[in-house]
Amino acid sequence: MIKLSMLFRKPVDVDEFEYHFSHRHVPLIAAMPKVVRTSVSRAIGAPRGEPPYYLIHDVYFEDMASLNFALNSPEGRAAGADLMAFAREIVAVMFLEVWGEDPPSAKPPSSSAGADAPTSTATDAPPARPARPALGETMP
Repeated sequence: MIKLSMLFRKPVDVDEFEYHFSHRHVPLIAAMPKVVRTSVSRAIGAPRGEPPYYLIHDVYFEDMASLNFALNSPEGRAAGADLMAFAREIVAVMFLEVWGEDPPSAKPPSSSAGADAPTSTATDAPPARPARPALGETMP
């Protein structure tokens, strides 16, 4: 999975920014094709003072081809033009590879050893974490 992240520094006029963001920009993003999901996060603090970003808007796509298709669509171009018109000076944009975001299954892995296989105990070590995928690869 790939996501487009827009990281916004705190605007001078928070009310004006939030109005435009929620009433104009979010609907433009929602109209883009091939969007799997979106999320918006507002910073509420940081370990060392003021957080560097005020708001983060993530837009998820199945793969890089879907993201490119969406950005080059008429809806994507409109969203990009709007972003530059209202937030050019306060936004950073990144493309990110996403893996391991879903919580692990509570169900133990199935065993191919059959009924004679020993059962797990509380002292058994947790299963090995899968290796991080190389850039461009997806998790199974």
